[in-house]
Amino acid sequence: MNSTIELLSNRMSLRKYKEGKISREHLDIILEATMRAPTAGNMMLYSIIVVEDEAKKKRLSETCDNQPFIANAPTILIFLADMQRWFDFYEHSGVKDYCKENNMEYEGPDEGDFLLATADAIIAAQNAVVAAEALGIGSCYIGDIIENYEIHREMLNLPDWATPVAMLCLGYYPENVERRINPRFNRKYIVFDESYKRLDGADFEDMFKDRQKLVSPSNVYKAKNYGQFIYARKTGAEFSKEMTRSAKVMLQKWTKK
Repeated sequence: MNSTIELLSNRMSLRKYKEGKISREHLDIILEATMRAPTAGNMMLYSIIVVEDEAKKKRLSETCDNQPFIANAPTILIFLADMQRWFDFYEHSGVKDYCKENNMEYEGPDEGDFLLATADAIIAAQNAVVAAEALGIGSCYIGDIIENYEIHREMLNLPDWATPVAMLCLGYYPENVERRINPRFNRKYIVFDESYKRLDGADFEDMFKDRQKLVSPSNVYKAKNYGQFIYARKTGAEFSKEMTRSAKVMLQKWTKK
């Protein structure tokens, strides 16, 4: 098998790390590879904050849904959807005057910019994941960085148009780690030819037959099936509601005129 395909096939989320910092050489390699990610118009609509301060990592472990392992990660990368840099550059370049002179309307960032910058940031984050894995450095995505926006805004000194959309915990694989590769859904339920396909009951029964086995009759959510279980655990959970609240605040900052 091609070595890159093998790396992608065997990558797992790592939540326990070998003691010791990531070497500066390896971190530089990861960051350089990250910045080679595809980006809209070669604008690089993202920024990366490297966090290695112990107190800050501990605080992030609390604000990101109380996950203690975050504090033990040697290095954390926080990916920001960032239009602040470009609009500061536009200000520096006299773009407002240019627009007036040429009968153009000057507009600040909007929802489309937010989505485009978010895509740029997450594409870059995945480059970091792959580069790290190639160096024997495991990673774990933390979506909870979207929560508690006000706290993270102050902690990271964020302006209105630079918002956290992804976070990676990074650390070397420990000795004799048990590599657990979680199965994915059958491709026929994810990849469609030419147009979208709505799934029906028979599709869902087949798609989730293995995951249904994971639901214990005595589960804490009192769920009767995997759909109820995952809704209670993820989609309808309190952390998800906080994530939605924070995302709304972020968007309000981005779209204010």
